Amino acid sequence: MVIDGLHILHGVDFDVASAGVTALLGRNGAGKTTTVKAVMGLVPRTGSIRLSGAEISSLSTHLVVRHGIGYAPEDRGIFAGLTVAENLRLAEREVRGGAEAGEPNYALVHELFPELKARAGQLAGTLSGGQQQMVAIGRTLLNRNRLIIADEPTKGLAPKIVSEVAEVLARAAEAVPVLLVEQNLALVRRLAGTCAVLADGRTAHRGDTAELLADEEAARRLLGVGSRHPLAGGPRSSSTSSAASPAATPVVTTEVRP
Repeated sequence: MVIDGLHILHGVDFDVASAGVTALLGRNGAGKTTTVKAVMGLVPRTGSIRLSGAEISSLSTHLVVRHGIGYAPEDRGIFAGLTVAENLRLAEREVRGGAEAGEPNYALVHELFPELKARAGQLAGTLSGGQQQMVAIGRTLLNRNRLIIADEPTKGLAPKIVSEVAEVLARAAEAVPVLLVEQNLALVRRLAGTCAVLADGRTAHRGDTAELLADEEAARRLLGVGSRHPLAGGPRSSSTSSAASPAATPVVTTEVRP
């Protein structure tokens, strides 16, 4: 993949599990954000991207969204001058039948994030970082998506807020599979059953998250950090781990080439 004359991705190949959280890992500059932007059609891409078996690599961004992928970008994309309710209302998609059938799923959003209902009239710019992340992920749940992509949801947040975001993602993943781009290995260990690691724009590793993080040498080689120091958040719950089993049929298969 070439952006502004630079080759960013040189061959990325991974699956997203059909339930739970799949982590997309790698050092800074490895191509993680470019990869998820390619999935969303926000940058030029070649290769194959399949959502539940349907090829979507030729679709523009609005059609990718209509096929059922919700995207919470790295900067959250919150409209600070609008209320929480207005931010959510802007995410509503027109009902056209088929995969789009049904009203916006506010019941699910408010069940998972009751704070958003309580703060419906509050300006989004006055929310905490964790609350803003609830809005960003709540927008992706509003339209009965088949996949949520969350790009660096804990970036720049205080440790207390990171814990809030972890709970947000865990609750969201109970309803919709999540592709999580993240540098925080504590969060990854807690949430993700499977992972793919990028290095220099290529897939360097795919497999079980716990196994990777238990391998000190592999974690240092692939991620540039050790993995045996204590990680906050504790181990993954058995339900999260089994839900994200690599044996499950993937919801997304990505093969992005130069």
